[in-house]
Amino acid sequence: MVSPDIYMRTRLLSLLIFSLFVLGITSWETPNRMVRNEHFKPGEQYAYKVKLSFVPIGEANVRVEPQIMYVHQRPCYKVEIIGRTTGLSDFFKVRNTYQSWVDTTTLLSHRFFYQAREREYKRDQILVFDHHRQRVRAVEKDQTQEFEVPKNVQDLISGFYFLRTLDYDQWKPGQIITTPVFFDDELYQMKIRYAGRGSVKTKFGQLKVIKLHPILPPNKLFDGENGIRIWVSDDKNHVPVKVDVDFTVGGASMELKSYQGNRHPFHWY
Repeated sequence: MVSPDIYMRTRLLSLLIFSLFVLGITSWETPNRMVRNEHFKPGEQYAYKVKLSFVPIGEANVRVEPQIMYVHQRPCYKVEIIGRTTGLSDFFKVRNTYQSWVDTTTLLSHRFFYQAREREYKRDQILVFDHHRQRVRAVEKDQTQEFEVPKNVQDLISGFYFLRTLDYDQWKPGQIITTPVFFDDELYQMKIRYAGRGSVKTKFGQLKVIKLHPILPPNKLFDGENGIRIWVSDDKNHVPVKVDVDFTVGGASMELKSYQGNRHPFHWY
């Protein structure tokens, strides 16, 4: 029998996986700002394996649909992240899907879809962003709510893709970036510290990386302020290749296991 403690950690980790993709985004001044994208393209796909300590417990798949789609008469990338438990952990049947329609010019989301399937727990929610009125409409079952949000608020996916366009040569080690993110009917202020450059070993070889440390408030789940560490490829792709998480007891990791359709080649050595 799989212990309830492992189930709780598995569920928390499944939620954490997707929040990791947005940590580190910075804010901009106007919703009409144009963002130059030289870092990703339609059709790219990345797959990650997730471990709790040394035990494989799941996988996450990230992809950009090959076709440009339109929302609010705006051209958008449709980005999808799917996470699931595997192996013995699949006893808990975690199947979570996140989709975002990201404006190709501003990299702001116009629509966000969240579907959770975690054993008996089920939830479906659609967020519709109105950046001109600074409102988000949340639709769930037969209920609709509207929330006031700050200018240029991000969702859980659009922020990650904006993150990939940043010029890290302009950052200084120790610099902290803050941005508003709306999810689960709440507004969050995400913070991250740029920790410089380095290299990590992967299944494909060694890779030069950018080190990012999300800043965590005091809590009983993660071990210390630097309980989460993210390594992003130090090239034009700016893709997370490894994530380490320190819990107060034990740890977890996420590592890149396959990729295709990336706009620029990786320089393994």
